[in-house]
Amino acid sequence: MSPQLCFFVSIGFSTIAWSIVAGRYIWPALRSRPRADALRPLLILHSFRFMGLAFLVPGVVSSDLPSTFAHSAAYGDIVAATLALLSLLALPNSVGIAMAWIFNLWGTVDLLNAFYQANHAGMRAGQLGATYFIPTLVVPLLLITHALAFRILLQQQKVVR
Repeated sequence: MSPQLCFFVSIGFSTIAWSIVAGRYIWPALRSRPRADALRPLLILHSFRFMGLAFLVPGVVSSDLPSTFAHSAAYGDIVAATLALLSLLALPNSVGIAMAWIFNLWGTVDLLNAFYQANHAGMRAGQLGATYFIPTLVVPLLLITHALAFRILLQQQKVVR
């Protein structure tokens, strides 16, 4: 099997596995919580997106990793991590919910842009070096939790009396 095919099969299997985990364990644990309480674990998870900075570390990635991809992914991720942390600090008030919307929109577009940049630059899976696990293991989880966050943000907030 070619390295590129291994890469895409890994992403596919990871997406399926994380979807099962999310449907079976994550969503049932979050769906009945108030909005801010449901968002917190998702925001905490996304606060680890500083890992994307590894795309800029020589020796961790191949020296021929396209810089357009590396810079876009790394800086997009650090902005997403920062927005996630700011959202956490501002919850549960309306500023926190607004920040969570901004984070979720930014974070989703950032991940989709990384896929676009990688494809546009003709990136090969082997150029990722030690960061191979980020798009094959972590990114599917991040995309699924972004979808869950959108679902939570779009839900009608229950008024507690």
